[in-house]
Amino acid sequence: MPTRIEGMSETSARGRLKELIQEFAIVRGKVILSSGKEADYYIDLRRVTLQQEASGLVGQVMLDLLDEAGLEFTNVGGLTMGADPVGTAIMHTAREKNRAIDAFVVRKAQKSYGMGRQVEGPSVEGRNVIVLEDTSTTGGSALTAVEGVRKAGGNVIAVAVIVDRDTGAKERIEEEAGVPYLFAYGKDELGL
Repeated sequence: MPTRIEGMSETSARGRLKELIQEFAIVRGKVILSSGKEADYYIDLRRVTLQQEASGLVGQVMLDLLDEAGLEFTNVGGLTMGADPVGTAIMHTAREKNRAIDAFVVRKAQKSYGMGRQVEGPSVEGRNVIVLEDTSTTGGSALTAVEGVRKAGGNVIAVAVIVDRDTGAKERIEEEAGVPYLFAYGKDELGL
């Protein structure tokens, strides 16, 4: 499947990514989420963010979302694992458009050895940063990343996720972090 760079429109990229999420990432059945809450479905977005076709679409859809919000930023990333492929997808899509956006990874805790960093990758100090997550239930992972980035001197201007579960993450992040929370797809749009 071609990416927009090869002629795919924003609308068709968004539609195709939605199809891939519905086909590969939504798992039905009772599950316990990382937040400890129980749900009757699970959204395993790594099945999409790490898939060759979908990865480029993730970068395109998320970069379009951030651009449409009028945000000026130089770095994207979040708490390691869910945010890692989202950040690198945006970085690669931006590079293809001759834009300089670096990705970073936030550890759950600062290292006690080596450089002793919690935020890995190009420095975020003094830079406008978007904190990413693939999906969020309570907002806890994104808030941990926001705190780590701020300790590293980054200016967090928004949190953005691929799928919003509509379980309070938006409200919590906007209240506690004081930044906008953006999402590409809501659970209703995905038929959940």
